[in-house]
Amino acid sequence: MSTELRAVRGMNDILPDEAVRWEALEDTLRTWLRSYGYRNIRTPLVESTALFCRAIGEATDIVEKEMYSFEDSLNGEHLTLRPEATASTVRAALEHSLLYGGPQRVYYMGPMFRHERPQKGRYRQFHQVGAEALGFPGPDVDAEMLLMCHRLWKLLELEDIRLELNSLGTLDERREHRAALIVYLEANAADLDEDGRRRMYSNPLRVLDSKNPAMKPVIDGAPLLTAYLRDASLQHFESIQQILRAAGIPYRINPRLVRGLDYYNLTVFEWVTDRLGAQGTVCGGGRYDGLFEQLGGKPQPACGWALGIERLLALLELNQKPLAMPPATIYLVNQGAEAQRAAFRVAEMLRNHGLSVLQHSGGGSFKTQMKRADASGASVAVILGEDEVAAGEASVKPLRIVQDQFRVREQSLAEAVRKFVVGN
Repeated sequence: MSTELRAVRGMNDILPDEAVRWEALEDTLRTWLRSYGYRNIRTPLVESTALFCRAIGEATDIVEKEMYSFEDSLNGEHLTLRPEATASTVRAALEHSLLYGGPQRVYYMGPMFRHERPQKGRYRQFHQVGAEALGFPGPDVDAEMLLMCHRLWKLLELEDIRLELNSLGTLDERREHRAALIVYLEANAADLDEDGRRRMYSNPLRVLDSKNPAMKPVIDGAPLLTAYLRDASLQHFESIQQILRAAGIPYRINPRLVRGLDYYNLTVFEWVTDRLGAQGTVCGGGRYDGLFEQLGGKPQPACGWALGIERLLALLELNQKPLAMPPATIYLVNQGAEAQRAAFRVAEMLRNHGLSVLQHSGGGSFKTQMKRADASGASVAVILGEDEVAAGEASVKPLRIVQDQFRVREQSLAEAVRKFVVGN
């Protein structure tokens, strides 16, 4: 009995009409990142499971519940589809001595994988773009990362994204807070959910990251980490705020913001919106100065963020912001055997002039081809028939303005059609 084959639940096909929007957004993101000096890095989709256990934290939801991990049947190696890319980027920087010549600004773009309950804005295969500033102690680079995100929202004309900011301090400061937090959680153990009781000793800070509404009263009453910050951490945090205020960027200090990964220290932030329901975090990140040493390298300061592409596209759609690449500018119609052969040469000649050409294939009458030309969104149809080929000419039919069809010599064709192309 045959079984219908479908995409894995929570892992979606992106079909051509939709992919146009993805490509347009990705092009915008690449141009924007390059304008801040960030260069592309590409790491494998599959990494050693130990990398994420050491980097993200054994007692996080990602490691405990969400990673796609398996054993390689050939050599017994434990592998994982990457759930995030910061750990992979730091691993690559260590493996290839990327910081040997000085600090680096890098960005990545691609799919991540987490075994979560699929819902709008949260999928098992999802896509992120992220930036990592490696080797910069801050706080100036922390502020730069916040300013660059603010610029992106302006570029995309999104006005309903706001910044939430916090500081997690240093490792010693978190240890002091951890001891006080455990005492508090012990006193309120009866009000904790199962996850909270399980993490009370292994990773109490994660209890504050709970999304369970029933936990809110306990979380609201917990001791604040900010009360344990010393002068250096407070000054680092204040320096970032001074830059934000000088730049006119509004923000809110959220003392409960801890993020869901263990490698963060000092600055943490999220850009959030109320327009996407429960999946309101569009972009999040912070400083992770201990991660290089945690993965076996020499200590290096670092800061970064990751942005969900699906969520950003959903937000653009809700805001009715157009985001589409232009269609092929020329549709090449041909009739007859000689014209069909000539069409290949003419199409390549037009592309040599930097024009985009959609060449008709599959036969059909002249009327049918012209209907397809109009439906393609092209600005102009170039028509080759037996008469045109014999005369070394082509007919030009503007499709988006009212103008009569005309003929032109083949050597003048590119110049003739360019005036009808959108943007020229």
